[in-house]
Amino acid sequence: MIDFTTLEKKFNFNFKNKELLTQAFCHRSYLNEKPNFNLENNERLEFLGDAVLELIVTEELYQKYPKKPEGELTNWRAALVNAKMLGDLAREIGLNDYLLLSKGESKEMGKARQYILANTFEALIGSIYLDQGYKVCEDFIKKYLIKKLPEIIKKELFRDAKSSFQEEAQEREGITPTYRVLKESGPDHAKNFVIGVFLNSELVAQGEGSSKQEAEEQAAKNGLEAKSW
Repeated sequence: MIDFTTLEKKFNFNFKNKELLTQAFCHRSYLNEKPNFNLENNERLEFLGDAVLELIVTEELYQKYPKKPEGELTNWRAALVNAKMLGDLAREIGLNDYLLLSKGESKEMGKARQYILANTFEALIGSIYLDQGYKVCEDFIKKYLIKKLPEIIKKELFRDAKSSFQEEAQEREGITPTYRVLKESGPDHAKNFVIGVFLNSELVAQGEGSSKQEAEEQAAKNGLEAKSW
């Protein structure tokens, strides 16, 4: 079993309920192999952590950038809390070493692992919030996540393909793009989506991903290339 006291020392936590910390790293696949394990998977903690994370990031942006409009702050927030950013950050701060996964899942190191890490980061936020309170959560998020914002702004990483495609489509053709699911496959825990981006009835491009958001972003990226925008 993984020793979570090393994680507590690393981040200077002192959990009152140690099981909450362990649960944050418990993927559903782990319980399929260990049905007698005494904890639930981390999905409920992830649900809570997602809301806490969004509130703290929103509040920080609101306070720190009083002159910025809502649309710009929304784009910055999206760039901070998307799955790629959270997955990369989780790997960067060493959360990968503490994941409780099935043997099969532990061999998967591609996109699926990226999503698991992002979800685990959110679950960790949920567990910190429940055990340590809002302030400790806020300090943790500011220290590790919000410090990424200057780089996001400098490199314009908040300009996602969907936003760019919409701007170009509206400016050049006076049309707002729409997205439709063309194909959906796989079990609930490992869905795959193929989504088309349309200008009126014209299918401009398709994108594929393990979430609708990812597939839409890929479709928009392919749409920009297809139109040479």
